[in-house]
Amino acid sequence: MNIAELSKIAKQMVAPGKGILAADESMNTVGKRFSGINLENTEDNRRAFREMLLTAPGEGQYIAGVILFDETIRQKTSTGKTFVEVLNAEGILPGIKVDQGLVDFSAEGGSASGGGSKEKITKGLDGLAERLAEYVTLGAKFCKWRSVITIGANMPTDANVRQNAKDLAAYALECQKAGLVPMVEPEVLIEGDHTIEQAESASEKVLTALFEELAVAGVALEGTILKTSMVISGKGTGVLDTPEAVAEATLRVFTKILPANLAGQAFLSGGQSELQATANLNAINQTKNLSWPLTFSFARALQDGATKAWGGKIENLNLAQKTFLHRAKMNSLASTGQYSEELEKGFVLGQGGEASQD
Repeated sequence: MNIAELSKIAKQMVAPGKGILAADESMNTVGKRFSGINLENTEDNRRAFREMLLTAPGEGQYIAGVILFDETIRQKTSTGKTFVEVLNAEGILPGIKVDQGLVDFSAEGGSASGGGSKEKITKGLDGLAERLAEYVTLGAKFCKWRSVITIGANMPTDANVRQNAKDLAAYALECQKAGLVPMVEPEVLIEGDHTIEQAESASEKVLTALFEELAVAGVALEGTILKTSMVISGKGTGVLDTPEAVAEATLRVFTKILPANLAGQAFLSGGQSELQATANLNAINQTKNLSWPLTFSFARALQDGATKAWGGKIENLNLAQKTFLHRAKMNSLASTGQYSEELEKGFVLGQGGEASQD
């Protein structure tokens, strides 16, 4: 592996004022998004949806990389350019999701009997090296693998945390051997009725195990991006943590565990609203002189408003892209601690496919 080249790409992924768009939803997940706008989940509609997001003019000001789905990295726009070509022309790094989804976890190995486990592991290590080699030929520069951690009664278990950490480390090493920067994503789920204190404890446990396993595997951290959750109360509590509380809890964990040579961290939004995710990101970045860039890698928290504005209609493309660019700009500012809610008030969705400044 060429560590210098991996480090260069990783630094580009978390460049100041830029973040990463997660556009790697599976076909089923896209279908759920489309159900909210009464749009049929077809390949052509999925392509048009990705085109709306990836061809927004000037998005390279705010977006350093885009995580693509297997279908998307092979697709072309309505004008005949591949999505990889579109991103390259904008100076945006193409990435690819390489895990193959979740299965029930059993501490004894394999799937839990009866499918009743609330804990999950991620599949996809089989044949990974071959898939990575193909993605390199398709133009990918980085990869993503997501594991999920559930907080609940007697969860997360040590066995589940450790197995997910081992799998993330194995994936990361294969990526670096292939010349691809790995994003390692241990998501501590926001679903549940856990407190912010319980989320902090679980996050500390998960990240401790992850960096232990990355070290054992020999993964070069200067060519690795972490993508993990903000420390936040579960949705089931009905508690909306203040941005300051989220920042304090998150940074307590990070300063205790994250190695100084880690290339950077890109937060997932994890079901937060668009405004909530931006405000929390901004509060985290109010702390200066941290050892690592702390930016965003959002899906819904970048896409929701644009998706609703688009509605699957070509005549709404301009409105949808302006909505997306506004959200990207707000998160760009938040990634450097310069965001303010006052900046939201100036953006009003106008009529006839326009977005106006109020």
